[in-house]
Amino acid sequence: MSGYTAKERFIRSLEGKDVDKVPVCSVTQTGIVELMELTGAKWPQAHYDPEMMATLSIAGHEVIGLEAVRFPFCNTVIAETLGCIFNEGSIDTQPYQLDFPCKNKEDVENISIPADLAESRRVKIMLQAAEVIKNRISDDIPLIAGMIGPAAIAFYLSGANNYLRWCITEPEILKRLMKMGTEFCIEYSNLLFEKGVDAVVIIDSEAGPDLFPPPLFTELVLPEYHLLTAGMKGHKILHICGDATDILDGMADSGFEGLSIEERTDLSYAKSIVGDKACLIGNVSPAATLLSKSTEMIKKEAKQCIEDGVGILAPGCGIAPRTPVANIKAFVAARDEYYQEQ
Repeated sequence: MSGYTAKERFIRSLEGKDVDKVPVCSVTQTGIVELMELTGAKWPQAHYDPEMMATLSIAGHEVIGLEAVRFPFCNTVIAETLGCIFNEGSIDTQPYQLDFPCKNKEDVENISIPADLAESRRVKIMLQAAEVIKNRISDDIPLIAGMIGPAAIAFYLSGANNYLRWCITEPEILKRLMKMGTEFCIEYSNLLFEKGVDAVVIIDSEAGPDLFPPPLFTELVLPEYHLLTAGMKGHKILHICGDATDILDGMADSGFEGLSIEERTDLSYAKSIVGDKACLIGNVSPAATLLSKSTEMIKKEAKQCIEDGVGILAPGCGIAPRTPVANIKAFVAARDEYYQEQ
């Protein structure tokens, strides 16, 4: 069980196979200001320039030691392609939404996937970035791409108020948006897989219990996940922020190989529910721990995650832009120290 490359270890973990040690990486956002200053690849330009996106993404591996390269740094690619409008953000602020196209249910009729998705502006940038990264990193390092999922797409397109209202009053409208979102994610994921991406992370926090009633998750979202995972031609991970406890059963049966959870979902309990159905990923807090605590406390919490049965050690959500490089290095070092101490 020894001598695995980072990619072999990552993929074996997703597939539920034995590894010499759990991988340590981030399946969520990795762009931090120190890396931007070091590389010259800064937000907001790095969201939209393939070369800068590649440079900043690779720095998470080459400078910090994360055992994967993950891109992009925002969740706006699909939403913008479908008509949402965003402010591009700043060096330490991600792009944020200014407007959405579905002001009323009649507007849903006007939303459609571009006929040539690979040539649409934001998707094309992502495909170009994937090619640049693949040319610059060893084939032994896994490449991870992220995108929002069906529920998040419906949320961005309809706006928060409509989303929360329609899930009760007009569930068929949300179902239509989610179904279109599923089709988009399948096509987009497979374009990325063709460019050499090893795993795609579907970020769908708007499907979680913090916003969406668990019975409606089962009724509206879970069928889309089954279609999505069946259509994706590569390794697939689901990330849901917040406390996902009430939908762990559904997540485990969704077809995703990896389930990324944040610290509000108890890892030991999640392991008891998920078992061997999927690889649990997480769940050290990016804000309360990685951003704010001492390196000693970061190591302690990371080691506890391994002890509690995590399959891939990772931040529970996107790394905060002002997180010190030294803190993430301590997080990475904790994995090796854990096995040396056994």
